[in-house]
Amino acid sequence: AAPAPPRFAPAVSGSLGPVTPPRLSPPPPPVGAHSRLGEAERRRSAVLAQVRERSKIEVATLPGMFGVSPETVRRDLHVLEAQGLVKRSYGLVYAVESGTFETDLRERAETNAEEKARIAEAAVACLGEAQSLFIDEGYNTQLIARSLPEGRPLTVVTASVPVALILVNRLNMRLILLGGRLRPNTLGIVDAWASDQLGNLTVDLAFMGANAVSIDRGMSTPDPAVAVIKRAAMRAAIRRVFIGAHHKFGLASFVRFADVSDFEVLITGRELSAAKAQAFRSAGVHLVRV
Repeated sequence: AAPAPPRFAPAVSGSLGPVTPPRLSPPPPPVGAHSRLGEAERRRSAVLAQVRERSKIEVATLPGMFGVSPETVRRDLHVLEAQGLVKRSYGLVYAVESGTFETDLRERAETNAEEKARIAEAAVACLGEAQSLFIDEGYNTQLIARSLPEGRPLTVVTASVPVALILVNRLNMRLILLGGRLRPNTLGIVDAWASDQLGNLTVDLAFMGANAVSIDRGMSTPDPAVAVIKRAAMRAAIRRVFIGAHHKFGLASFVRFADVSDFEVLITGRELSAAKAQAFRSAGVHLVRV
């Protein structure tokens, strides 16, 4: 008897190519898998909403808040952190600011207040012989404004209405508040009028903040309009000092405005881990923990 023909015939000259076996469809997911996945996604969204509403939450409170085990919470936070939406530190989980989310001044005032006071005190010690300053918008920069030495002759340029209100009645203080559009959540001034004014100025020292600090991605902020003002202030300043709480390090936000190497010093709290601090120093950054 003749041998049986092969199941899949080899290609021949002039054919469209070799015949390949049909693809098999993957097996259907187990019953209930889709519902469990949807439940986990809804829970993570709810966790993120709570963290954003409060700015930070103690991790230990989340199992009771959502009726799940600590292990489930850890898995949820791991997923959210991997997506760049939250950051964990010292038993707390913080919301990471992005192009669609930014904390307001009230939330910033309630987060790491004692650390920010230390940072502001250390920043003012960097004044040196500076006679003209730029003070960025934000809560930490308000603390710097309050800590400036009384009676010292200074010219202060700012894009922050709260900073201007703190300094308006100071003796020997010449205050310049940039004009432009007012951002309601931070009471900071942005847009072309403000950046054009900065383009015509030179200041001895700029105290700058950021929403996120990364060795690879630099200093960043959620709002492109704010990034424009920050870039203009960086160009106007002869010296630049960065101030920011520890939870901002190792993150990236929507718009980059500077490199970490553009500053003479980065000042943060001692709450920043020694390992992270060393990583920045190894990249050639002068970083001080206070």
